[in-house]
Amino acid sequence: MKSLFTSSKKYVIIESPSKKLVYGTKRAARGDIMVKKEMIAMLLAGGQGSRLGVLTQKVAKPAVSFGGKYRIIDFPLSNCINSGVDTVGVLTQYQPLRLNAHIGIGIPWDLDRNVGGVTVLPPYERSKGSDWYTGTANAIYQNLEYMESYNPEYVLILSGDHIYKMDYEVMLEYHKANNADVTIAAMPVPIEEASRFGILITDDNNRITEFEEKPKNPRSNLASMGIYIFNWKLLRKMLLADMKNADSSHDFGKDIIPTMLNDGKSLYAYKFKGYWKDVGTIDSLWEANMDLLDKNNKLDLNDPSWKIYTEDATALPQYVGADAVVERAFITQGCVIDGEVKNSVLFTGAKVAAGAKVIDSVLMPGAEVAEGAVVTRALVADGIKIGKNAVVGDAASENIELVAKRVKGDE
Repeated sequence: MKSLFTSSKKYVIIESPSKKLVYGTKRAARGDIMVKKEMIAMLLAGGQGSRLGVLTQKVAKPAVSFGGKYRIIDFPLSNCINSGVDTVGVLTQYQPLRLNAHIGIGIPWDLDRNVGGVTVLPPYERSKGSDWYTGTANAIYQNLEYMESYNPEYVLILSGDHIYKMDYEVMLEYHKANNADVTIAAMPVPIEEASRFGILITDDNNRITEFEEKPKNPRSNLASMGIYIFNWKLLRKMLLADMKNADSSHDFGKDIIPTMLNDGKSLYAYKFKGYWKDVGTIDSLWEANMDLLDKNNKLDLNDPSWKIYTEDATALPQYVGADAVVERAFITQGCVIDGEVKNSVLFTGAKVAAGAKVIDSVLMPGAEVAEGAVVTRALVADGIKIGKNAVVGDAASENIELVAKRVKGDE
């Protein structure tokens, strides 16, 4: 630590490879304490995820379970702390109870800090009344005061509903090297899926020349991942101007990014080559879970160099009975298996009784398959019970069957 004194104010600077904190500024003379961070993160976690059906009926999409014992939001939070970003604002709105309880004060991600750490930011009532978040840019705008309290050089804006690993510090260095106003993480997607995303068109130096939000006829397959690094001062200026525009939908993809391009700002695409999955549908959520069965999958939840942290549930070790048959399965703590499990992912506390078969399926926390039941190409929601000798799913089905209600059997 080193201290720098001037005649009128005192600065205490703590430096690390990825961040710089400055205590004390002109505000200190007014009795306030201001902390400066090089980059803070704003994590958009208020989405409903309506395409996931009943899985998000009572919880926000970022709180949906994934990969045995995790929740979707664990991935961007873990990416933050692994990248040295230790100040994260989590913007919640839709059905926030379980999400808020999961985040708590940030202990699993080492984000329980006196300075910085994780802060849950729901919409709140102001002197002029209260407003829900009405768009991604509006959500960030409503939390300008939070960002101003850290006066960062850069703001990292994240979506809380994707499965991926990314070192944001590498992306920040790329942003600096290009002297960019904003950098957008992007990766190629199948052209038939491109209309679901914001699509970037770049020159040979990866500078963005055009941006189309969910075009009907995409001219490129380079998709925005919903991950942005903005220069803070410019972001603040853009948000203030956008809120004065009555014709704006207050969305980054529809309004902020196109306006910046029209204004001649410097926007660059950061082409990501790792694992990334938008788990916005039942089929894509099932696929992402099934990817874990591949020993060479890029996500690799067992990688000690880039751990994914979560609030670990208290549970006994998994139990596999003497007569059980288990082939190519991802089995988590607390599972009890006496039947047959093949090419499937079982979350904490899932149970498969003797004579039951689970094939090409995902059993979410607490799901139970009774004696003689057969589950094939299905995703069984939290706590759902499949009755004795019941048959769920079809090996020949093109789509994955979501089982969200108890299936009665021969009881």
